[in-house]
Amino acid sequence: MSSPFDQYDASAPDSRGATAAQPGQRQPAAPGEVRPAEQIEGAHDTYDKGEVGSIGAILGAVAGDVSTLMQQEVALAKAEIRQSAQNAGKGAGMLAGAGVAGHLALIFLSIALWWGLGSWRDNFGVAALIVGILWAVIAAALAAKGRSELKQVNGVPRTMETAKKVPDALKGNEDHR
Repeated sequence: MSSPFDQYDASAPDSRGATAAQPGQRQPAAPGEVRPAEQIEGAHDTYDKGEVGSIGAILGAVAGDVSTLMQQEVALAKAEIRQSAQNAGKGAGMLAGAGVAGHLALIFLSIALWWGLGSWRDNFGVAALIVGILWAVIAAALAAKGRSELKQVNGVPRTMETAKKVPDALKGNEDHR
């Protein structure tokens, strides 16, 4: 089977003396010559240029393409969220493990401090009391700092403010600022 391009030589000049700019590019038609329509590649079908069934067919194809695009975007978002959630889960698990390891290290360092103070003073009861008081002071300082930080939490004041305006905006009674 021969194609419409077989009869044209891109390097040979046409009847007007012009040659194609690039090899394989279709030459202009000679006066009075009728060639087959160029193919248009669409997402669903290949149409001949100027021979699409109707505007409805075009709009249907566009709507189908938009629907497919939206489905693909949603699928991509789901995949990205799933991957992010897996990474967050792994990170949270590792942080929990680090917290347990830190707690155990703190216990053993406290025991070592108690043992060292007890051996130095020859009184393990007083050494235990000193280590306990030290940890009580640290706990009180952390609690005070945490409480002051929590008092500074405002929640989501701008979101609450705009959320209160939604019913009025839906009714058309929105205050434009």
